[in-house]
Amino acid sequence: MTSLYNSYDPYHYWANIPKNNWTTGYNPYFYRSEFMINNTLTDHGPTPYVINIDEATKENNTFRTALWTGNNLQVTLMSLNVGEDIGLEIHPDVDQFLRIEEGEGIVRMGTDRDNLDFERRVTDDFAIMIPAGTWHNVINTGNEPLKLYSIYAPPQHPHGTIHQTKADEPASNGDLRKY
Repeated sequence: MTSLYNSYDPYHYWANIPKNNWTTGYNPYFYRSEFMINNTLTDHGPTPYVINIDEATKENNTFRTALWTGNNLQVTLMSLNVGEDIGLEIHPDVDQFLRIEEGEGIVRMGTDRDNLDFERRVTDDFAIMIPAGTWHNVINTGNEPLKLYSIYAPPQHPHGTIHQTKADEPASNGDLRKY
């Protein structure tokens, strides 16, 4: 039955939606991901995959987990403990998108690692767009874990990456420079 949650089969799609939902075509249980059911922290790419990203992000307790890695895109889930930060980093040729699902923090960005002249407070539902070649850091300033997800294009971490804690992350990863 697991395949029903994260794949689309046109021959069985309507048969698996209870009759009372046929008019809307929506059944929240039908769309729950394998992550939500089994709490499996595995990389589901590059196969087609559907997930409630809000719930998965909030349930994630790892510093970084690659949720989906394709040839040209990667989605990672992150959880920053109180006072923890992502770490000052730059992706020279990659734009990055971050979305805060829970918690509060500060994002700092700049063109020079010693001059992060862009600073904003971020909370639930905030999105952060980081242009390629921009130094950036996100710091948890709240009193609970900061839950967020990140979208990279192209992928920045190996398929299946799981960093339980920040200490598990390598100092350098491809064109990612971290200081």
